[in-house]
Amino acid sequence: MRSWRLEIGGLVKDKRPWTLERINAQPKVSQITRHVCVEGWDYIGKWSGIHLRRFLETIGADLTAKYVSFECADDYSGSIDMASALHPQTQLATDYADQPIGVPYGYPLRLRVPTKLGFKMPKWITAIEVTNEYPGGFWEHRDYNWFSGL
Repeated sequence: MRSWRLEIGGLVKDKRPWTLERINAQPKVSQITRHVCVEGWDYIGKWSGIHLRRFLETIGADLTAKYVSFECADDYSGSIDMASALHPQTQLATDYADQPIGVPYGYPLRLRVPTKLGFKMPKWITAIEVTNEYPGGFWEHRDYNWFSGL
């Protein structure tokens, strides 16, 4: 996965791509939170990574913008509102149960938003964009509720 890069776009000052090494060099936070799937199942687990807020501040994102959108390696896309992006529990996760997340769970990077349903947490993230234009997402374009909060 040495060739993986996180592309940055939109309303940010620093659009340089990020490597996994650079992400892992940021201060990590861990939290034990519940994951709730729209299909009705849930589980509690320990996720670690970097606060999305801290990441957005680091790249000089316009924190007054409306949305943060995510593109993924599997052509999935998703987006959240800026208030959810800045929530203290929202993170770009790199680890689960103190180990790097595996490929089925989003390696090398996935979004964790414990205040949202699971489909709002894209896996295999390859690009992040800060925007004022409604970006929707894979399921949102199929009439799922965009906000999908718990």
